[in-house]
Amino acid sequence: MNLKDFLDEKVAQYNRPDFIELDPISIPHRFTRKEDIEVTAFIAATLAWGQRKTIINKCLQLFDMMDNAPYEFLSQHQESDLKPFLDFKHRTFNDIDTLYFIEFFSWFYRNHKSLEEAFTIGWSEDKDVMSVLLSNFHDFFFQLEDAPARTRKHVATPKRKAACKRINMFLRWMVRKDKNGVDFGIWEKIQPYQLICPCDLHVDRVGRKLGLITRKQTDWLTATELTDELRKFDPNDPVKYDFALFGLGIEEKF
Repeated sequence: MNLKDFLDEKVAQYNRPDFIELDPISIPHRFTRKEDIEVTAFIAATLAWGQRKTIINKCLQLFDMMDNAPYEFLSQHQESDLKPFLDFKHRTFNDIDTLYFIEFFSWFYRNHKSLEEAFTIGWSEDKDVMSVLLSNFHDFFFQLEDAPARTRKHVATPKRKAACKRINMFLRWMVRKDKNGVDFGIWEKIQPYQLICPCDLHVDRVGRKLGLITRKQTDWLTATELTDELRKFDPNDPVKYDFALFGLGIEEKF
């Protein structure tokens, strides 16, 4: 069996609805409204470091504070409704970060319909456009006057040479379209062939073992190197192999 056939087999094994329950993607799957899916997916992806069970529990705690209606909360909350969030913390993501995220999304949805608008500033059909889009999104996200400097570390940007694992994962959720029911595929402009593979610890390790990564460090160029190799297997949907690499790493300890 060649490497493509092996990875295709693993994609089929892990890109299934039973993958959802134990993964942070289960959080946005609790919602049906597009705005709710976008907000909860972005925050779940942002908080996605550490044990998956802890990540999921923290997200449930946060959205419970919004009465499990985040878009409605963002649109209608009063200043007094923000008090519970002063106690929210996940690793280094604290109340200052939480309140800024709430402020940004509240402002954003008063002026825009879909978060895809924030991610398509400078969009073109070029397959290598993602570095521009993520850099522009970072600037857009922190444009509000009182954006805390400390919160910038929670939204990665290629300008800082970050691998941008969590944002790339969020984009996979929003953009990829198939019939398997895991990824949402609710965005139209960004195309699956433009996505960059989320390069977390497990994907990075497996990618190196399979010879898909040669770069010593793990940064933006590593993520694009991996994606370019995956495009050789499927130029239209390279990031579907995230399922294979992640599954091999976390489930099979490959």
